[in-house]
Amino acid sequence: MRKVFEIGGMVAAAILIAFGIATLVMGVNGRSTVQSSLKQEKIVGSPDMTPTGIKAEATKAGLNVASITFPTFAGYMRIHALEASGGLTYAEMGRFMAKPGTPAQFTDGNGATSDPKYALVDSTTKQPVDNGARNLWVTETALTTALNTSYMAEQLSLFGLVVGVALLLSGFGFAILSIGGALRPPKTAVAPLDKREPVIGRPAVQA
Repeated sequence: MRKVFEIGGMVAAAILIAFGIATLVMGVNGRSTVQSSLKQEKIVGSPDMTPTGIKAEATKAGLNVASITFPTFAGYMRIHALEASGGLTYAEMGRFMAKPGTPAQFTDGNGATSDPKYALVDSTTKQPVDNGARNLWVTETALTTALNTSYMAEQLSLFGLVVGVALLLSGFGFAILSIGGALRPPKTAVAPLDKREPVIGRPAVQA
């Protein structure tokens, strides 16, 4: 039975080592894919994409900086979108450009409305004119989501590398324990009883 356990330990060690190697390879490949994909897009941040610079730009644009959490990652684009929309989010902005004379209560406070009755109409298409600043939010959301997804993928690949190292260490540990005979009990030294000592006080019986 002890031999079966030792063989099982070696098999478990081999499986863990194989999984560890596979996980390391997948982690390295995943991280390489993310980094190469980002390089192909040639994404370059503007000079104000620093905690200090973006705060100064937001202040200059008239945003309420006290209510804004200033980012350190893809959220810089959100600040740029807020600057373009006058501090309004996508849900707060009107769908169409408001025509002159629209009552303030039917606008978003920044020249747009969601009521087609007060929308500015294109003379050619006879359709309400879309709020371009609102469309900018769609682009910003798409780009931010893509960058955040790439960031998450890179973090998952790093997690895979850590798991791979842990599996390798576990596998080598099982192998060492199995080869070293950790399941074998310590040998007990027992002196052989090859001679009987005579019982004191009992006369020897002669044939």
